[in-house]
Amino acid sequence: MSYTLPDGSKLSIAATFGPVVAMTALSNAQEAVGTVAAGAALAAGDIVVVTAPGWLKLNQRVARIKNFNAGAVTLEGVDTSSTDKFPAGSGIGSLQKVLTWQQIPQVTAFESSGGDQNFATVEFLDDDQQRQVPTTKSPQTLSITAADDPTSPHGDVLSAADEARAIRPLQLALPSGPKIFYNGYVSYNATPTLTKGNIMTTKASLALVSRPTRYQT
Repeated sequence: MSYTLPDGSKLSIAATFGPVVAMTALSNAQEAVGTVAAGAALAAGDIVVVTAPGWLKLNQRVARIKNFNAGAVTLEGVDTSSTDKFPAGSGIGSLQKVLTWQQIPQVTAFESSGGDQNFATVEFLDDDQQRQVPTTKSPQTLSITAADDPTSPHGDVLSAADEARAIRPLQLALPSGPKIFYNGYVSYNATPTLTKGNIMTTKASLALVSRPTRYQT
């Protein structure tokens, strides 16, 4: 049995990015290996956004580089070994490194909604019972409530992403060491909420475009 408290967790939004690095191939493996130019500005430990339109289960997902050697980039924990989910030869795309993160300070609530399993209802002429078959999952959204602080630079980063309708990675650093990375469209409302007896707060949300990635260390 294991459990932790979220107290001390830190949220950060990607603020700046490196150049897009073309990826000419991506292997089917327990940890996918991409092929890029040998002189690409990448290194072990870098956080990258993976673009792979031919592999929708990987497209726009955030990953950490485990190793970079002579143009071979190992994506830590990214299992593409199933050729049913990841058709061989279709992993062409790109990588883009997150250069800097901007912390979102004084977060009072971090909530997730959606992600529920949808079902198709099936019934047969010769049966009096309906059945359900799992289909897709509903879209997932993260909601962030933080203290209103117009002097903090995180508001400018969120506002710029909102105005551009941009996709931005989000990093959740848990106090026990793990990090969870998300990626999605940013929405930000800079108008503070006022409730008597409570601090003024603003809200941001992230409509996820890919599955989260979690690293234990």
